[in-house]
Amino acid sequence: MKRTETRKIMVGNVAMGGQNKVVIQSMCNTKTKDVPATVKQILALEKVGCQIIRVACLDKEDARSHSRNQKADTHTHCS
Repeated sequence: MKRTETRKIMVGNVAMGGQNKVVIQSMCNTKTKDVPATVKQILALEKVGCQIIRVACLDKEDARSHSRNQKADTHTHCS
């Protein structure tokens, strides 16, 4: 199988694309405002090898909740 050429990008300290291996990623399906449930899900995904975990921010309350959940290598992209 021929691999499609892509360019490398960095998501925090995780390299994606280029000649890098496939990155395991997922998205939380909890309500971001429910901080304990969201953190529990993030830790469970991390435990099974997820390298990038996305959290939805639908409003300002979600963004405030998300900022309380952040670890050192997370990036917030909420509008």
